[in-house]
Amino acid sequence: MSEKKVLIICYYWPPAGGPGVQRWLKFVKYLPDFDVEPIVYCPENANYPIIDNSLLSEIPEQITILKQPIKEPYGLARLLSKKSSKTISSGVIPKEKKQSLAEKLMLYIRGNFFIPDARKLWIKPSVRFLSNYCKEHTIDTIITTGPPHSMHLIGLQLKKHLQINWIADFRDPWTTIGYHKALKLSKSSEAKHKALEAQVLNAADQIIVTSHHTKNEFLTKTQQPITVITNGYDTHGVRAGQKDEKFTLAHIGSLLSERNPEILWQVLSELIRDNEAFSKAFQLNLIGVVSDDVLDAITAHGLKPHLNLVGYVSHESAIRFQMQSQVLLLIEIDSEDTKAIIPGKLFEYLISETPILAIGPEDSDIERIISTTNTGTYFNYSQKEALKTQVLNYFNAYSNNSLKVNAIGLQPYSRKALTKDLSEVIRSV
Repeated sequence: MSEKKVLIICYYWPPAGGPGVQRWLKFVKYLPDFDVEPIVYCPENANYPIIDNSLLSEIPEQITILKQPIKEPYGLARLLSKKSSKTISSGVIPKEKKQSLAEKLMLYIRGNFFIPDARKLWIKPSVRFLSNYCKEHTIDTIITTGPPHSMHLIGLQLKKHLQINWIADFRDPWTTIGYHKALKLSKSSEAKHKALEAQVLNAADQIIVTSHHTKNEFLTKTQQPITVITNGYDTHGVRAGQKDEKFTLAHIGSLLSERNPEILWQVLSELIRDNEAFSKAFQLNLIGVVSDDVLDAITAHGLKPHLNLVGYVSHESAIRFQMQSQVLLLIEIDSEDTKAIIPGKLFEYLISETPILAIGPEDSDIERIISTTNTGTYFNYSQKEALKTQVLNYFNAYSNNSLKVNAIGLQPYSRKALTKDLSEVIRSV
C-alpha cells in the first residue's frame, strides 16, 4: 500500500497541556503504521492556558511540523483583568451572578466580536501559507480539528481554493457545547455561529465526531458522511507503586463552575458525619484547575479538612494519580447538551485498574462506555441514595482489601486501534 500524505491543522500541540492536545498527538504517533504520513500545522506562539513540556518528548522525530505566528487578543484582555483573562482562557467561566464587570465584558467581546473564537485572526494568513504549501507538496487531503472552530474555517477556505479532500474532526460540538450559552451572544452572533457551523458541516467531505450523541445531532444538519472515532488510551510505562493508604476519591482534570456535583458533596458530608471509620480514612484529591464555586461548595459541606488540592500536573503525574487512587471521579454537567461529551480522561481511567464513580445526565455516552467495559458505576443527579450506597460499598471493599476492577472490551479504545479506523476514513475520501 502506498504512503498517503495528510495535512493536519490544529491549534493544540505540545507544549500545550490538557486533553485537547492528546487526540492528535496520538493519531500522529500511529498513522505511519498505517501508511499515512502526517504533516502537522500549528501556531508558532500560541497563548496556551496550560503548558506540559513532558508531552514534547512524545512527538515522533520523523514528523514534519509546520508553524506560523498567530495573533491572539488575550494581551488586550489582560489590560482589563490579568487574572480573569487567564481564568476564562483556561475554560473556567464563573457563574453569571459571580462574574465581575471585567469578566462580563470579556465574555461579551469574546462571544460577539471573535466569531467563532479568539483564533479567527489566524485564518487568513494560514490559508495563504497552506494554499502554497499544498500545491508545492502535492497535498490532496487535509484534516481540521476543533475546537477552536477557526481551524475548520481554515479548512473551509482551503476547500474553496484547492482541489482537496477535507475531513473535519469535532472533538466537541459547536453551537450546542455547554459554554456557548455563557458567551452572552446577541441574536445576530448566534445566527452567525449556526451559519458557519452549517457551512463547515456541508462543505467537508467527511466529518469525524467523538460521540454517538454528536453524530445524531449532526445528522439533522448535514447529509455528509459522519464517523464516530472516540478518544482513547495509549500504552505507557508509568509505575504507580502501591495504592493510596487513605480511601482517596480523585478527580483529575478541570472542575468548572457548572460541573459542581452538590449531590456528591452532600453524600460525602453525610458519610463523614455518620461513619467514623469513613471520616478517618477519606481524602478528596482534586488534580487540575478547580473553580472558586466548587471550592466554596466543598467548604460549605464541611469537606475542606479532607481536601487535597493538587492543581495542574504533568500528564505522566496525572496517570500516576489515576493508578494510585482508590476511586476515580468523573463529573459531567446535568444537561441535555453534555450527553455527547466524553472526557478524554475517561479512556485513561479505563486502563488504570481503578473503579470509576461517574455522575452525569441520564443516557449519556459516558454511561454506555462505563457499563459495557465494566469499569465502574454511573449515576444521574436524582440518585442521591443510590450514590451514597455505592460510595459506602467502595469504602467497605477498600477496608477489606478487595476494591478492584474487572474490565472487559477495552481494546477498541486503544489509540492504535482508533488510528486504524482513522486511516480507513482518510483513504475513503
